[in-house]
Amino acid sequence: MNADTINASIITIGDELLIGQVIDTNSAWMAAELNKAGIWLKSKMAVGDNKEDIVNALNEASKQADIIFITGGLGPTADDITKPVLCEYFGGKMVMDEGALTNVKAIFEKLNRPLIERNLKQAEVPDNCTVIPNQRGTAPGMWFAQTVADKEKIFISMPGVPHEMMGMMTNDVIPLLLKKFNAAHIAHRTLLTAGVGESFLADQIKDLEEALPANIKLAYLPSYGMVRLRLTATGDDAGLTNKILDAQFAQLQEQVKEYLITNEDEPVEKALSKLLLQKNKTMCTAESCTGGYIAHLITAMPGASAFYDGSVVSYSYRAKEDLLQVDKNILETNGAVSEEVVRQMAAGALKNIGSDLVIAVSGIMGPGGGMEGKPAGTVWICVGDKENLTANKFQFRFDRERNIRFTALNAMLMLRKFVLNVEF
Repeated sequence: MNADTINASIITIGDELLIGQVIDTNSAWMAAELNKAGIWLKSKMAVGDNKEDIVNALNEASKQADIIFITGGLGPTADDITKPVLCEYFGGKMVMDEGALTNVKAIFEKLNRPLIERNLKQAEVPDNCTVIPNQRGTAPGMWFAQTVADKEKIFISMPGVPHEMMGMMTNDVIPLLLKKFNAAHIAHRTLLTAGVGESFLADQIKDLEEALPANIKLAYLPSYGMVRLRLTATGDDAGLTNKILDAQFAQLQEQVKEYLITNEDEPVEKALSKLLLQKNKTMCTAESCTGGYIAHLITAMPGASAFYDGSVVSYSYRAKEDLLQVDKNILETNGAVSEEVVRQMAAGALKNIGSDLVIAVSGIMGPGGGMEGKPAGTVWICVGDKENLTANKFQFRFDRERNIRFTALNAMLMLRKFVLNVEF
């Protein structure tokens, strides 16, 4: 049986999304999960808590998608209008769902909170929907079916609270969709490169890209001095599709091996952590201009304690002197943003923390603080061990946030090169 191409659209509802008060993380998570299930996302739309805008979005999405996902606007307050709009849109009437009512009562009883009429109305749903239970909250999800241009369309409305939506998608929605649709298999392979631009990479792998099978596409994903390359394949047979994709991915890795950081879809800090664990090495950080951001990236990964010992965030001259034994005279003569200071920061961290390896950074992140010979964006990075320290100067040209991110990225890439004994 041939698989079908199943298209989906996502509509997120809420004024808070349009004014930037809340960042839409739901769509990104849903898109990734749908892709795993073989469902292609055609579009994403964000609309406010306005009946006309919601209806227009539903009409537009149903023209191009087989499944329309709707999140938000199912709460108990007056601005939560999604449910009544959907009820009218599909020509139903509101009724009390006993399963949802039992769930609401159980939640409030467990919380030992009073249950008022507004809360009870959470259990009301249109009579022409299939109720999707909410195991993590009070607002049930709703599944509607409607024929549009002689083709059945599925509309699925879920809470905007990410934790609740995720539970609903994982436990009920995706399993139901997989039973209903025979979706094509979609597979991805992603690698990460650094130290080379997108245009140069495109020229280097031009022949490979032009020779790709029709069912495999190559995407370039540049970000913060790196370029991810992603191969995406579709096919009816999962085993055969993956076999062909793996062969093409092996060729791609060979073509870019000079710049390859990792052949998995993972950040630099993850690739560095794997390398340190493989080499049985520990590391520490001495941070000035990044204010602990490198430590944050590393410790955000589970199991970081196996290779990461700690950090000294020494922002002031005094902290550098007291915590890392940086020479006061060198600080006053050369300034904190200098090779001599960053080397002493690294040496001090290695001595005090006792790790095998170190990253030390000192710079001017901007927008102010620059001076003659040291404009904003000037950064010194030092990496190494007790026997050998290597320091490099960088000149970034971005805003403060991006300068901090570029500093962290380049520091971790420098340490990776050091561990691999790659020439700088």
